[in-house]
Amino acid sequence: PGAPGAALVDLNTADQALLETLPQVGPVTAGAILAWRTEHGAFTAVEELLEVDGIGEATLAQLAPLVTV
Repeated sequence: PGAPGAALVDLNTADQALLETLPQVGPVTAGAILAWRTEHGAFTAVEELLEVDGIGEATLAQLAPLVTV
């Protein structure tokens, strides 16, 4: 997981390149996160990632400790 003291990635401000630094997030998934944000507005909870195409429970479990809203 992330290094101790590493800054969390804010799902509401991160760009494509920053999202792609996350585990299990490549160009397609990063694009889907950005598209969800454009369509629905800001994320209000990390768990909303489950609504993004290509993100399931296993990926959410990996991402949750590394992201914030």
